[in-house]
Amino acid sequence: MTEILDSDDEYDELSELRQRNKPVQQQSQDEAFDLDDLLPTIGEFGKYQKLLVFGICLPACIPCGFCAFNQIFMADVPIDYWCRVPELSAMDIEERKHLSIPLEMDHDTLVYSKCYTYGVNWTDILDDVTNMSALEPNKSWPVVKCSQGWEYNTSDVWSSIVIDFDLVCDQDIYPTIGLAALNTGGPVGVYLFGMLNDRAGRRLSYFTCLATLLLGSLITSLSTDFWMWAGSRVIVGLTIPAVYQIPFIISLELVGENYRSFVTVMTCTFYTSGIMLLSVVTYLERDWVRLSYYTSLPFWAYFLYMFVMPESPRWLLMRGRLEEALKILERMARVNGRQFPEAVHSKLEAQIIRDKLKKQKKKVVNVGLMDLCRTPNMRLKTILITLSWFANETVYLGLSYYGPSLGSNQYLSFFLSAVVELPSYLCCWYFMDTWGRRWPLSLSMILGGVFCVITVMLPDEAVDETLVLYLVSKALLSASFLIIYPFAGELYPTQVRGIGIGASSYIGGLGLIAIPFVTYLGKENLKLPLVIMGFVSMLGGLTGLRLPETLHHRLPQTIEEGEEFGKNWTFKDCLHCRPEPDVASPPTSYENLDVLASSSNNASEVELELQTTGRRTRQQQLINERTPLDTNASDSVTGRPIHRPSMKRLVRQMSVMDTQRSHDGTMQLTHWI
Repeated sequence: MTEILDSDDEYDELSELRQRNKPVQQQSQDEAFDLDDLLPTIGEFGKYQKLLVFGICLPACIPCGFCAFNQIFMADVPIDYWCRVPELSAMDIEERKHLSIPLEMDHDTLVYSKCYTYGVNWTDILDDVTNMSALEPNKSWPVVKCSQGWEYNTSDVWSSIVIDFDLVCDQDIYPTIGLAALNTGGPVGVYLFGMLNDRAGRRLSYFTCLATLLLGSLITSLSTDFWMWAGSRVIVGLTIPAVYQIPFIISLELVGENYRSFVTVMTCTFYTSGIMLLSVVTYLERDWVRLSYYTSLPFWAYFLYMFVMPESPRWLLMRGRLEEALKILERMARVNGRQFPEAVHSKLEAQIIRDKLKKQKKKVVNVGLMDLCRTPNMRLKTILITLSWFANETVYLGLSYYGPSLGSNQYLSFFLSAVVELPSYLCCWYFMDTWGRRWPLSLSMILGGVFCVITVMLPDEAVDETLVLYLVSKALLSASFLIIYPFAGELYPTQVRGIGIGASSYIGGLGLIAIPFVTYLGKENLKLPLVIMGFVSMLGGLTGLRLPETLHHRLPQTIEEGEEFGKNWTFKDCLHCRPEPDVASPPTSYENLDVLASSSNNASEVELELQTTGRRTRQQQLINERTPLDTNASDSVTGRPIHRPSMKRLVRQMSVMDTQRSHDGTMQLTHWI
């Protein structure tokens, strides 16, 4: 008889504890292998996961920030420009401007026109003049638009697509069109790479996405006109969310549930750190072609990850590729210094056979987007979530784009706009677990909008004060941006969570196409975009107050439960800031596991009652599978009781920081930046 090691005993004991409170008739049918049960045995966040997360997945987030925001600096507009007059090229700059450029009023000051010149025959005038120093412009000369290009003051900006393609005056909106083109590709790319991610695996999807990104960046640097450049930005935009999310998903699928919130925050931190690094690169390199090379060429080295980046074992298990999954899991256990349970192999084989049978027998109930709008409460929540998502995503990205326009140094402003995000991530992580989701989300959006709006009260010369208010607003919006995704995931029922989050994020993504045109208004009035974004943010924050709180509440599983959740909302609920655990909540709650633990001695009676009433939900199944209810269980070696004080936090953070999953538990791509 084969001797099973202690690690096998530990895994079998965990499985046994999971089954103690299951009905006898289900133990033979619902004994599915769960990777989350195996990870505590082989290491939830051991050396293997640390090397993977910090050595591969987190650095893989950097190209997204580099290629998404380098465009802002490629389209730098020189501080001054004027019409080119080739016939006067022999004169110095001031003489040319004095003679050929008319004066116009700008904020009560006479300045040289940027878009008009005198429409005269300079060859005839110069032939008739004997004394060039006596030549003066004549106010009776006709004024026409520039027809032979522009000259630029290159003391500050000496290379950009604006200079190379003459994107000024009537064409000054073209860089904004290019920015909108970048954001147009996002939803399409998430859909395409999402399908590839699910059908061909995470590795192939990531390297295909990376190759597409680098190809688009290469075409960007080789562009000879604006439309070629804009087309290349669409190609880059196809990859922007996906190239960030795929390594993030690999990380989430390889670490234990207790560490997914940590991985999420670290991913955001690395992404922001990449943007901070981009501000340094753009400061050191002002040539837009070389900037495109420097912000893309180094990432060709990422193809070396082919030799070390593993495929997600969850995806392999879902596809029935048992041997490949086992090799990765056994390697993980070996690197983590753990013994891999030999009993797992037979459990996996049994699960694959069982899943095949289920696919043949199980009748699939299809749900769609219309199911979110059939009932009044679910419809209202869907609208409110989508409005909050739209406002949050639009304003967050708009503030990111607008940072270089504020302050006296665009590179420093852009750097600071990224720095302020770091403390906001840590703060909102804490507040979500203590004050809930609704009030931190709404307050951060409302206060962020207020700080944007009050910039209009500052005088035009208050440059530094405007920058400070902007940075406070950016920090608040960054916090809310981290909250909106898990909050929406908790509000949508499990049955339609993927559809709901996908719909809200795609509609929210429409704002990313429009927001560059809002920031374009800053050319005429620097504070106008901030005021517009401020009001949009406050509107989104106010709509969020009407949503029900999810902390310490049982999360809805079916559409029917989603309709009941928050149905009896009152204005008093809106004013309730800090939610407390609901002692009356049923023991099937994700959050209120203290109640579940206290009633563990009566688990069998509860199970029997739920069976007889026919109301045993999928939520109860999940808790029974992942939470040992028998408080009298003892360690097989020491004989001491088994205590799992981290289980409450484990399950809670699974619902807080998880990304959306398919029916088989694998992570999915979603369009959010």
